[in-house]
Amino acid sequence: MTVYQLLQIIWAVSAIGLIVLVLLHSPKGDGIGGIGGQAQLFTSAKSAETALNRVTWTLAIIFIGLTVVLSAGWVQ
Repeated sequence: MTVYQLLQIIWAVSAIGLIVLVLLHSPKGDGIGGIGGQAQLFTSAKSAETALNRVTWTLAIIFIGLTVVLSAGWVQ
C-alpha cells in the first residue's frame, strides 16, 4: 500500500464521517439527542453539541486538507 492510497482511504473515511456527523446535527440544537437517547453518554446536551462540533470541524479540516493535497498531485 502506497502513501497515496493510504491518504485516499483516510480522505474517503473522513468524507463518510463528515456526512454522518453533519446529519447528526439538529437545527434546534438537539444534536445527538434526537437519535434516541444517545446524549445520555454526555453530561448535558450542551456538552454533546460541543463535542459534536469539535469532531465535525476536525474531520472537515482533514477532508479539505487531503482534498488539496491529493488534487494538487503533491503525493505520488
